[in-house]
Amino acid sequence: MMIQRVLSVLKALVKTGDAALIFLGKKLCKISSSYDEEFCTGVVEREAPSIASIIRTMKIGSDSSIHFCMSFLGVCDAPKIDEWNVEFAFQKSCHGPKDKILKDQDREIIQVVHFSDIHVDPLYEKGSNTKCDKPTCCRSYTEGDKPGKTKNPAGPFGDHACDSPITLEKSMYEFIKKDFPHAAFSLFTGDIVDHGLWNTSKSYNEDLIQHSYEMMTENLDIVYGTTGNHEVHPPNIFEPVSIGNETQWVYDSLSRQWSRWIGNSSMVQARAVGAYSTRYPKGNLRIISLNTNMYYRLNFILYQEALEKDPNGQFNWLVKELEAAETIGENVYIIGHMPMGDADALPGGSNYFDQIVNRYSNTIKAMFFGHTHLDHFEISYSNYTERTHENAVAISYICPSLTPTAGMPSFKVYDVDAETFEVIDAKTYIADMDDQSFQTSGPTWKQYYSAKEAYAEIIKPRLTEPKAELSPAFWHNVTVAFEKNQTEFDAYMARKSRGWQADKQCTDKCRQTEICALRAGRAQDNCWVPTAGVHFSKRDESEHNHNKHDECGSSVARGLLSSLMRRQDMLELLQDSFLDVGAKIEPTLVRREEPLSTAAANGTQRQDYCAAASLNSSVTGNPTGSVGTATVTGSAARGLGLVAFRSMGILLLLAFEVLSS
Repeated sequence: MMIQRVLSVLKALVKTGDAALIFLGKKLCKISSSYDEEFCTGVVEREAPSIASIIRTMKIGSDSSIHFCMSFLGVCDAPKIDEWNVEFAFQKSCHGPKDKILKDQDREIIQVVHFSDIHVDPLYEKGSNTKCDKPTCCRSYTEGDKPGKTKNPAGPFGDHACDSPITLEKSMYEFIKKDFPHAAFSLFTGDIVDHGLWNTSKSYNEDLIQHSYEMMTENLDIVYGTTGNHEVHPPNIFEPVSIGNETQWVYDSLSRQWSRWIGNSSMVQARAVGAYSTRYPKGNLRIISLNTNMYYRLNFILYQEALEKDPNGQFNWLVKELEAAETIGENVYIIGHMPMGDADALPGGSNYFDQIVNRYSNTIKAMFFGHTHLDHFEISYSNYTERTHENAVAISYICPSLTPTAGMPSFKVYDVDAETFEVIDAKTYIADMDDQSFQTSGPTWKQYYSAKEAYAEIIKPRLTEPKAELSPAFWHNVTVAFEKNQTEFDAYMARKSRGWQADKQCTDKCRQTEICALRAGRAQDNCWVPTAGVHFSKRDESEHNHNKHDECGSSVARGLLSSLMRRQDMLELLQDSFLDVGAKIEPTLVRREEPLSTAAANGTQRQDYCAAASLNSSVTGNPTGSVGTATVTGSAARGLGLVAFRSMGILLLLAFEVLSS
């Protein structure tokens, strides 16, 4: 019942405007984080209006409200997926595009470059403080942060506590130009803008988008881009066309940059919804760029009264593009920002996308994503109940980031069959920031590893032909090797962050969860369990876990609200404030059982829910869960203790100041 009480108060709070929510959000931010007033003011003022907008339209007890509980409070599992069978004009063909069969030694190999999450910080300042009071550093926020004033000066080419300086961005492009001059094309899977969430604006983002694409144009040939969640302001918020056109400016900005590579007709589609389909001019390949922000759980605006199954009609459009490609025998690469099996993907949208991937798996040669900042992959299956090499149908390559916040600056290069466009090898290149010459002579880019060299010998059966493709079955067999051999799994975990903080152990349950994520082209199968607590710091991740990735665009609102589910110090402050003002809370309850998350059910949060239910019953005199009103006053609350306050914390925070005024 807690989510109903929470939403009842939230809806009353935002009924007449956003001001009360903004005020309370700032207060909570200051209580729950070590960040300063500038950060709290900036992020809350940017996020609160979108939160208020969805709360006004959200129906209490709906699936949207449970999704909200899952994403923001971290104590609800996702509701059951609303079944929807994507319609296809024809049944799946047994065969995909066929090219003449060539002997292995005759196969022409081309190279495709893949980079992602560059997060360029134009305000990065050499010599500024790397240990600041913001989520990202290397700027002169205060007098003590300025060059010459700090004991922790930033080098000229980057730091793990900071986003990419322009010098690092330029270094990567120049290396690609020099070492891969004949690359067929490049894939850029999004996120240009830095993590200064409190300090962005439309004009700031537009200028940075223009800067980076112009730099790509100077150094690279063809670049196929996609829409990252950071390109928009405020970050993450992409309105479906059914709601409004507040996102139009970023689609205009991106499509202008993409037009030099994708042509006018594709640019029209990109300008409309941030997605496009275009043909590679030198081969039998179609590139389809998806706007994955339409399925991103931190895109608050999606949480309307009912979640749209196909926002912007993108799935319907994708089916038509794949159907046309299948009909004429085209190969297809799908690119997007967020991996569709990731914990950040809404389970419904991921499920519907997976249906499409399964239907056209013979046509889709590979998929390419970014967002996590880590080097890994996801396998799609025709049967997720029994995931084997035989029913592995598609592979998603997830590119590590240029920004060094989650590892060494990186990009990938794929060896690709020039006729079938199957991936023959995937190689990761890094600039080692631990190299003594990194900050003096500049980044030295080098190959970190080759997937074929690393894994061909450890799988059964071994992959012996040098030009054999890295098929979905190959990647499944790699995960089998990880299950059987802890040493090989440890080596993979080190590669995931490109050797940074590679000494952390991941065994037993941790290893099982990681492998589960690799075998999850569909989000409902990735073993993710929502957790409560503050999640918006990028420098406090201490566990190896696929859900502990460097959440690109992690919502501050989500971190603030969910922190109330486990922060006793905050609840003590809430209790004191509640008693001091003599507040009175009268929420209306709704009959509905909520799917409590597995994490919550296993710990103190389960007890808190029970305490809240008991509190509701004893105060109102009604049976637990019945429809009625509960009245809690300051004097009555004195004997309740923190267990009850833990479950009611968010309710009290949003009510005690407003209802006592």
